[in-house]
Amino acid sequence: MAVPVFLITGFLESGKTLFMSETLSDTGFSNGMKTLLIVCEEGMEEYDEAALSKLNTTVISVEAEEDFTESFLEECNKKYKPERVVIEYNGMWRMQKLYDLKLPRKWEIVQIITTVCAQTFQLYLNNMRSQVMEQFADADMVIFNRCEADTPKASYRRNVKAINPACEVYFENADGSPVMPDESLPYDIDADYIAIEDEDYGVFYVDIMDAPEKYEGKTVAFTGVVYKSEQLPKDFFVPGRFAMTCCADDIAFIGIPCRGDVILVNRLKKKDFVRVEATVECEYDQTEQRQVPILVAKKVGPGQEPKDKVVYFN
Repeated sequence: MAVPVFLITGFLESGKTLFMSETLSDTGFSNGMKTLLIVCEEGMEEYDEAALSKLNTTVISVEAEEDFTESFLEECNKKYKPERVVIEYNGMWRMQKLYDLKLPRKWEIVQIITTVCAQTFQLYLNNMRSQVMEQFADADMVIFNRCEADTPKASYRRNVKAINPACEVYFENADGSPVMPDESLPYDIDADYIAIEDEDYGVFYVDIMDAPEKYEGKTVAFTGVVYKSEQLPKDFFVPGRFAMTCCADDIAFIGIPCRGDVILVNRLKKKDFVRVEATVECEYDQTEQRQVPILVAKKVGPGQEPKDKVVYFN
């Protein structure tokens, strides 16, 4: 029987301990399972080990990164024989370190949750963007807590969705109550024909990847650069833009597959800018296990290169 591993990430004072204390104290989650909680850093909040012990949860700490090893985890497995494991991971340790470790037999990461203090997020994003985005890349859920009235929640959500479209993103006020982001878009989503301005491509890309059904049957028009690959069907190309995801040195191409006439597609050249007018269809992607957008070209012609070549998600 597999031992589920829940991984909680986030920088110091991002709310990891409070979130897990509340979760582990919830009888619906704890349900008597023998749980091992591995804490990799100490913050202002502390676990009530006596209370958790009554819920069949054992808390152990590892302070030094060099001590968080395969042999340490194996020793934990043998000593505590957990039925479930929760790891509160140190936000300053690279995620790849954990992913590279061989976990004990039957241990399986089933959920990755990242907590973020909305009040310090922009500071971390400006100074440690690569490490912030690494925490988002494989997260199943990101929770922004301590939001204020002027927190740019829609912008923060797009930063997550740009690198991990399938991730669920939630926001909480300082009192822990949920709050919804402002989902207003810079174009009329209710229109049958939607023209996307160059500076709005990032917003458009995140929104259509997040909820393609909103665009199904509509016509969209935007300027993008041509990407072609031998792995694509001969009647497909991918119009899109280059975007900064992790850092200035990590520029990624983000585009939407487009089906068109084979002669038209053959005529297109890689890296050329084109103006695309296409109808949106939705198809189920078995790999991602969700609906994804597919464009069906109506018109494809020469496009003017945008003033800003790189897309951002503000």
